[in-house]
Amino acid sequence: MSHQLPKTLPSFIWYFLKPYKLTATIFVSTAILAGFFGPFNNILIKVIINTLPQVHSEDLSLLMWPALLIVLNFIVFDNFTWRSINYMNCKFQPLIKNQIIKKTLRFVLGSSHQFFQDNLSGRIASQITTLADNIEIILQRIVVEFIRGASLLLASFVTAYFVNALFFYTLFLWFVVFAVVSIFMSKRFVDLEDRYAECESIISGQLVDCISNQSNVRIFSKKEYEISRMRPFLLATQKAFQTKERFGIFLWSLQGLMITIMMGFSVYFLIYLYGKGFVSIGDFALILGLSMQLGHMMWYMMSFVDQFNQAVGKCKQSLSALLIQPEITDRSDVHNLRVRQGQIRFEKVKFHYKGTEPLFQNKSATIEAGQKVGLVGYSGGGKTTFVNLILRLYDVTEGHIFIDGQDIRDVTQDSLRASIALIPQDPSLFHRSLMDNIRYGRTDASDEDVIEAAKRAHAHEFIRALPQGYDSLVGERGVKLSGGQRQRIAIARAILKNAPILILDEATSQLDSVTERFIQDSLWELMQGKTTIVIAHRLSTLLHMDRILVFDRGKIVEDGSHQNLLAKRGIYKTLWETQVDGFLPDKKTP
Repeated sequence: MSHQLPKTLPSFIWYFLKPYKLTATIFVSTAILAGFFGPFNNILIKVIINTLPQVHSEDLSLLMWPALLIVLNFIVFDNFTWRSINYMNCKFQPLIKNQIIKKTLRFVLGSSHQFFQDNLSGRIASQITTLADNIEIILQRIVVEFIRGASLLLASFVTAYFVNALFFYTLFLWFVVFAVVSIFMSKRFVDLEDRYAECESIISGQLVDCISNQSNVRIFSKKEYEISRMRPFLLATQKAFQTKERFGIFLWSLQGLMITIMMGFSVYFLIYLYGKGFVSIGDFALILGLSMQLGHMMWYMMSFVDQFNQAVGKCKQSLSALLIQPEITDRSDVHNLRVRQGQIRFEKVKFHYKGTEPLFQNKSATIEAGQKVGLVGYSGGGKTTFVNLILRLYDVTEGHIFIDGQDIRDVTQDSLRASIALIPQDPSLFHRSLMDNIRYGRTDASDEDVIEAAKRAHAHEFIRALPQGYDSLVGERGVKLSGGQRQRIAIARAILKNAPILILDEATSQLDSVTERFIQDSLWELMQGKTTIVIAHRLSTLLHMDRILVFDRGKIVEDGSHQNLLAKRGIYKTLWETQVDGFLPDKKTP
C-alpha cells in the first residue's frame, strides 16, 4: 500500500514533529526564554546606573542585588537556555532528519515505473537529501531565531512603554515599516532563490547524466563536447546567482538605512526628554541598549528570513518533485497474492502508453500453470509490455490479468512481485559486494545458499578468482563486471529467490556460447515446476518451450510449439529462416 505523506510544507514538517510534541513545546518555551536576556539585562544596567549616585564607597550593598541578577541573567537566560536548545537539537534533530529521509525514500520507491523513467536517479537522490537538509536548517536554526527574536521584540516593546510611551510608539512604528518593507521585498527574493535552486538542480542532474555515461564520453571522444554542453546551464546558474545577490545587496542596504533612521530618532527623543527631565540617566542607557539590540535583532532576523525563504523554496521544490501521486497504488482492501499453481490469464485486456496508439485491444491469453512459454516477434510488437503488465509496472486500460484466478489489482504489489523472479537483459547491480547482490534475491539466505546459487549460475568460478571474492564491490550499476558476469549474478539472484513464476528477458544474450550451454542446463532445472515466460531474439533458446507466442503489433498472431509453428509457414518460420547468427531481425523486411 502506498505510504502517503503530506504535500504542503507546514503539514509535512508537522507530520514528523508530532511524535515529539512534548519536546517541541519545551524547545519553543526555551527559545522564548532566550529572548528575555537582552531586555532584562538592559533593565538591570538601568537599575545600577540610577543607583550609583546613592552609593557611597563604604557601602556598596545597594549594587549587590542588581549585580547578582546580571550574573544570574547570563546563567539562566543566556547560557542555560542556549545549552538546552543545543542539547535538544543534538538529541532529536538526527532522529527527525533520518525519519524524513527514510519515509520520503519509502514513498519514492513506491512511485510509478514512469516516474523513474522521467527523472534522473541522481536528481531524485539530491532532492531527498536537499529536503531533509533544509528542514533541518529551518527547525534547528531559523525557527529558534524567529522565536527568540519575537520574544525579545515583545519584551522590548513592553519595557519601552513603561519608560515612556513615545519610545514604544517610535520602536513599534519603525518595526512595522521595517517588517513590511523587508517582507514585501523578500517575496521577490524568494522567486530569485527558487530560480537559482532550480538552476542548481538542473546542473546536478546534467552532471549525473554525464558522469554515469562516462564510458560513452570516452569512446566517442566527446569530453570537450560535454564541457561545452554544460556552458548554457552554468551561465544560467551564474546569471541567477548574480541577479539574486544584487537584489540582496539592495535589500540589505535599505534595511541598514532604516535601522540608522530608527537609532537617530531614539537618540533625538532621549536627549529631548532627558532635557525636560522625563527620563533618567538609566533610562537613557536602557533605551539606547534596547534600540541597538532591536535594530541588530531585526537585521539578524531578516537575514534568517532570507535563509528561511531559500530553505522553504528548496523544500517546496523537492516536495513537488518527489511527492507525485503514484499512477499505480494498492487499494485499501487488497490482500497478498497466493500462488498455488501459477496460471496467468489475460482477459480482454486493452492497453496503450500515454500519447501513443493502442497496443493491446481485447487481448485474451492463458498461460497454464507450469508451462514454459517463449515470446518472439519484431521489436515493438508488445513482448516486453506483456511482461510489464504481469509485473504491474503499468495498469491495463481495460480488462483483467489474473494469477491463479486473482486479479493482480486486488493484491499488493509487493506480494505480486515477490512471486515473480525476473532475469533482465541488462541487469543492474548495487554498488555493494557480490555476496549482497546475490543475496538480494532472498535477504535471509545464508552464505552457503548464496554460494550454491552462484555455482548453479556458473558465477562461482569468476567470483572466486577475484582478489576479494564474494566481498568484492561491483561498482555503480555493476560497472566493474562484464555484461556476461552481471547476467550470471542476476541468474544466481533469481535461482536464490526461487519464485513460482519466472520471467527471462534475453537472460543469456550476453553470455559466450560455452557458458550459455552450462547456464541453459541450470535455467532448465530452475524452470521445472514453475510457470516460465522467456523473451528471446535467439530462437534456438526456445526449442524446448511448451509453447511459443508470436507477437505482431500487439497481437498474438501465432501460438504453438517450435515444430508446429514451422509447419504453419507463418511469421515464425520467416523469423527462423531470416535469423542471422541466431538473432531476430529488428523489423520486418519489405
